[in-house]
Amino acid sequence: MKKYSVFCNMCGKEIKTEAGRDGEDVLSVEKAWGYFSEKDGELHSFDLCEKCYDRLTAQFKIPVTVKEQSELL
Repeated sequence: MKKYSVFCNMCGKEIKTEAGRDGEDVLSVEKAWGYFSEKDGELHSFDLCEKCYDRLTAQFKIPVTVKEQSELL
């Protein structure tokens, strides 16, 4: 089984993974910036561990929308 690591861009924590599956959950974001931005043509990506996600979203003026899932994959 191939092992690799993902690192949280905020705190630097290593999130260990195995065969493409995270050992713990991680938020991965990828944004292709387009026209009318100062980043036109750039592709930005980052990963956050759950603790850093909570820290970041706690600062939002408008809270994250949360819905319960009936089935977990």
